[in-house]
Amino acid sequence: MRIAMIGAGYVGLVSGACLADFGHGVICIDRDPGKIASLNAGRMPIYEPGLEALVAENVRHGRLAFQSSMREAVAEADAVFIAVGTPSRRGDGFADLSFVFDAAREIAGALSGFTVVVTKSTVPVGTGDEVERIIREANPSADVSVASNPEFLREGAAITDFKRP
Repeated sequence: MRIAMIGAGYVGLVSGACLADFGHGVICIDRDPGKIASLNAGRMPIYEPGLEALVAENVRHGRLAFQSSMREAVAEADAVFIAVGTPSRRGDGFADLSFVFDAAREIAGALSGFTVVVTKSTVPVGTGDEVERIIREANPSADVSVASNPEFLREGAAITDFKRP
């Protein structure tokens, strides 16, 4: 698959490197040109055991790349992951979803062909519906499905692992 990972922080960079290691073509996108320059030079902006070697290996094999422009990567992607920050809002502590919604608007303008848009950021229930609404409002002809891949699930976890209260 061709994957665009919006965000190259803890969630996006690690997820992107792992997806590339599975054999997918991944482009990690971040608005911070300094971060992209560092990644392209092989310097990791975060510490995660084994990440530097994993990134280097997948870059060398052409499965992982970094850039600051979203349009072309999203247009060519089969799946677009939104892995941007959701900091706590001042005052009420709820997640600030503005970066997620901004990404959805920008993705909408770049979609080409059927694409799965996946929220990877830590978001509350219902965010996927709002992401889909934003995309369809900005691009009514978009051929898109929206899914969620929470970053906090442990490896191998399945929905059946969780019991109702």
